[in-house]
Amino acid sequence: MNVKDKWLATKAVHAGERRDPPIGPVSTPIYETSVFVFSSTRELIDVISQRKEGFLYTRFDNPTVTAVEQKMAELEGVEAAAAFSSGMAAIASALFTVVSSGDHIVTTQDIYGGTVSLFADIQARFGVDVTWVEATDTDAFAKALRPETKAIYVETPTNPTLKLVNLAQVCKLGKEKGIPVIVDSTFASPHNSRPALHGVDVIVHSATKYLGGHNDVTAGVVCGTRDFIQTLKTTRKMLGGTLDPVAAWLLLRGLKTLDVRMQRHNANALQVAQWLETHPKVKRVYYPGLKSHPQHGLAKDQMWGFGGVVSFEIDGDFATTTRFVERLKLCLLAPSLGGTETLVTQPVTSSHYFMSPEDRQKAGITDQLVRLSIGIEYVEDIIADLDQAFKAV
Repeated sequence: MNVKDKWLATKAVHAGERRDPPIGPVSTPIYETSVFVFSSTRELIDVISQRKEGFLYTRFDNPTVTAVEQKMAELEGVEAAAAFSSGMAAIASALFTVVSSGDHIVTTQDIYGGTVSLFADIQARFGVDVTWVEATDTDAFAKALRPETKAIYVETPTNPTLKLVNLAQVCKLGKEKGIPVIVDSTFASPHNSRPALHGVDVIVHSATKYLGGHNDVTAGVVCGTRDFIQTLKTTRKMLGGTLDPVAAWLLLRGLKTLDVRMQRHNANALQVAQWLETHPKVKRVYYPGLKSHPQHGLAKDQMWGFGGVVSFEIDGDFATTTRFVERLKLCLLAPSLGGTETLVTQPVTSSHYFMSPEDRQKAGITDQLVRLSIGIEYVEDIIADLDQAFKAV
């Protein structure tokens, strides 16, 4: 992949917007209504039976939400998308659409802690078996597949150790066995990666992060083929995880600036990662944009940019690391990522708190690990804040 879609910035602004005559608003309005009116019983039956396009009830569909979905489908280069009330609602609904009791999922050892908890719950309560493999080992994926495997679920880059999954190789495995590959592309965003170009069947995002971009909306999105999304929307209708119209409007607003924000996130993160790599109190830096990253070559092949998340290990213990994050002033201690503000967490006390110490060790999540979500502030101010915190500990 050498050339980024030069129209991404334009699509982010214009795709999916509902500029309905005769009023013609530039921005899609908030359709804050729970139900829609029909002129006749015949029209109602045609819409509810899907013989005719239209809106019936906001739990099913809503014009503001539909605008988000059309924009995301354009940005990911796929046929359709479905928007959800959170990233976890999107992930859970996608999985419940493809697996049933007795089925099997292959996933990786280092993924978001909420997804780990979801897999544990599915496994325990619904009889879906899960095999955990090393994200960087394609052979491990192949060995883990079974006749009852119904999904391969991965993140790339992974949370929080920023490993990469070789999408082309894993998707080849999936195609050979007829198994859908589901990729959480939250850390990359459509600005930095288009998984569909590598054969990925289903793409999920916590839209709370880079897509919304301002730490003011909670949402999720799933992208894929028209047939899959139609089935997924039936799952969404039953589970009730549809995105609220106000949240959808906020997400539309955030998506319009995705291209320009991600350029700053990428540039700031690379500069911070390079600075951390030379710091005497840092043992290791995790960032695929660094030449020292073991998968830097793969990152250049399947990504256009390397994202705004930088993780690193402090040369110390848990107490030292805690003092460091608490000394930060500009960088805010908050368990999220992808917004305009720089946020910092210790994964062992936030995103991966509920994992057992043994599972955290397998995933490479240590007590000294810090995850930085680099914002769009002046990068020298971010570095100055990190520097003063290091000096304080």
